[in-house]
Amino acid sequence: MTQSMQPGRSSVANLQPSLIRKLGNLSPGLTDIIPLWYGEPDQSTPEFIRNAAIESLQAGQTFYQPNLGIPALRQALADYTNGLYQTQFGPENIVVTSSGLVALAVASQCAVNHGDTIVTHAPMWPNLPSIQEVLGANVVRVPLQMESGIWQLDLDRLFAACTPETTMMLINSPSNPTGWMLTDDEQQTILDFCRQRGLWLIADEVYNRIVYDRLYAPSFADKINQDDRVLIVNSFSKSWAMTGWRLGWLTIPRRMQTIFEMLVEYNFSCVLEPVQRAGIVAVQEGEPFIAKSVARYQRARDYLLEQLASFPRITCQKPEATFYSWLAIEGMTDSFAFAEQALLETKVGLAPGIAFGPEGEGHIRICFATEIDLIEQAIERLKPMLL
Repeated sequence: MTQSMQPGRSSVANLQPSLIRKLGNLSPGLTDIIPLWYGEPDQSTPEFIRNAAIESLQAGQTFYQPNLGIPALRQALADYTNGLYQTQFGPENIVVTSSGLVALAVASQCAVNHGDTIVTHAPMWPNLPSIQEVLGANVVRVPLQMESGIWQLDLDRLFAACTPETTMMLINSPSNPTGWMLTDDEQQTILDFCRQRGLWLIADEVYNRIVYDRLYAPSFADKINQDDRVLIVNSFSKSWAMTGWRLGWLTIPRRMQTIFEMLVEYNFSCVLEPVQRAGIVAVQEGEPFIAKSVARYQRARDYLLEQLASFPRITCQKPEATFYSWLAIEGMTDSFAFAEQALLETKVGLAPGIAFGPEGEGHIRICFATEIDLIEQAIERLKPMLL
């Protein structure tokens, strides 16, 4: 009798597939798809960033690099953060990682033990809680609430969810998929609570530059000190259109350098130097690109919201940040089936709300980091399903 090839760890065996990827796997063979499902800009990485990597490759810089990242990139990221938030980080506070996702994974490995309870909010990008579940943690989700037409996180409810077994809080602000973000005062209140309870705090701030009423979103970076148990995650993917490069970073207390040096060594060793050289150029020369991109996304956001307003079944709040619209569709009870029908019948790729947890059912996420004419075509195709 052939034995089942199940993983030895139940936390791995119980993993659920990404429903967005599951939809994407239906697309081979389909043509003329309008892809509004994945969370990435439709534009290629800017030429000045690509050229930095090309020059590094041509110079033969293809060898192992320091675990924590090359010194020039770590300094550039410290300077970039200090310039935004008037902080005083140095390169010893920076860990370069092979993507923001890997930054989340190694941060969680540092902070989470098997059996720990993690408190977070929802709906949420599914990879965030799944990383904790792979490590054997229990994830408690506190739903966002709609108040006065905007999404809000009830901090009293968030804190009440923290039991004696809770060891960490996981916060994603600005948030995928809703576009909600914390205020500075709310961040300070969360930080004070974590300090009082001795909790770890992992802050996913990947979308901190995709924001529409200011240059950057509130960050825990300008509120923490070197004694806080706070790990801040960021990525090059969204702000600099570098999704496929897989380059991210962590901001850590300097005393934890050695721990993260080992975690990097035992997870991915190092990041390819040409990718890191591209990252230096991105943070040092990329501000005009970010400003132009955000203005473009804002025009697409406003156009999309204007078009959606003509459909009585749809409720959609204007996102404060990110490049997603989070639609509630009256009468829709199976968002995956809806998105599958949209793909197969209209060739528009949408992200089903259920992919972001049970709190997301009844919703659809649309990525509007694309040309307005494509959004116009998508709405026209979807019109029979939205009326």
